[in-house]
Amino acid sequence: MTDTNTNAPPTRPRVRDLLPKLHLGRHRPGLLNSLTDVPGVLVHTESIHRLSTNTSHAINTGLTTILPRRDWFNYGCYAGYFRFNGSGEMTGSHWLDETGLLNSPIILTNSFSVGACYTGIYEYAVREYRDKESGLVDWFLLLVVAETCDLYLNDIGAMVVTPDMVEGNTGGGTGMVCQGFKGGTGSASRIIDGLVFGAEVMYTVAALVQANYGAKRDLHFGGVPVGRLIAEQDAIVTAEEESQREDARKAKDGSIIVVIATDAPLHPTQLQRLAKRATLGDIFIAFSTAEKIPRAPDFSWKPRVEQNIAVVQDVTINALFEGAADATEEAIYNALIGAEDMEGPRGKYSKALNYVKLQTIMEKYL
Repeated sequence: MTDTNTNAPPTRPRVRDLLPKLHLGRHRPGLLNSLTDVPGVLVHTESIHRLSTNTSHAINTGLTTILPRRDWFNYGCYAGYFRFNGSGEMTGSHWLDETGLLNSPIILTNSFSVGACYTGIYEYAVREYRDKESGLVDWFLLLVVAETCDLYLNDIGAMVVTPDMVEGNTGGGTGMVCQGFKGGTGSASRIIDGLVFGAEVMYTVAALVQANYGAKRDLHFGGVPVGRLIAEQDAIVTAEEESQREDARKAKDGSIIVVIATDAPLHPTQLQRLAKRATLGDIFIAFSTAEKIPRAPDFSWKPRVEQNIAVVQDVTINALFEGAADATEEAIYNALIGAEDMEGPRGKYSKALNYVKLQTIMEKYL
């Protein structure tokens, strides 16, 4: 099977369609209920699938590219990140600590493809933004690439993600497993009512997750232990299925990367606080598109002010925290429900969450 670009519309439902009575917080979703509800934010996913052959193992991997704005090179965003569990990688984090500025796309991929993605962004930037006369680079750029490990369903050592795939496109969640089921990429958003000098405004806060963690017994929807209940229903399994489950249990501990975007005017410390509201996982990053921060203003030894920066008052930020937490939860649900069965190397197999069983179980509680 050749490499495929997964831009086709999803055929499985999302959690709001499947469980309309499930309480997902008090704030309404955006129009698309995704990260791209934040004005100007662009997302592309690219997946690579190859079946096992006599000479090669199955490939199920990919990458996700998030552009904070179309002109990301010339204008940065305020951003903050939080490391809840450091068993993972996100490049560019020292720069975020030092400056609070995001001057890069955000790429999500597998653990062995971080370097290829990093190189790919540089190759694109050099080609598009080097000095046209000399051909030299006269700018400084540090990039953000984050990873989770897809080795259970992917021959990760084949390293099939290449730098040329990063150019403007990009599903890092292709080969991921979440809560004992096929996992992957999910997204959701919330609309938050706000005020600017007394005038009513609407802000958007949204989350995108690359979910690759957790045990089936711990999966809950709205407090209902659906993972345990489904496991009890599926208690009779064949020896082959039990062997596959044992392989999955022995696989590397999983992780989750969460990207939170908003158009609310937040400064870097507030964005770090917003990132923390992802609540559980490995590494979370949050950015605001409210301000366009020039990447390279004219240099001066004199401290200079040339931009008025609006900022949300700290005592009024709680609704944004709620929206971030709720959007992250729903994004994980969407990742699980949207995933499909997948076969990996040497017959390894990950079954998707049976959403009909999920719906039947939840009807008893909603």
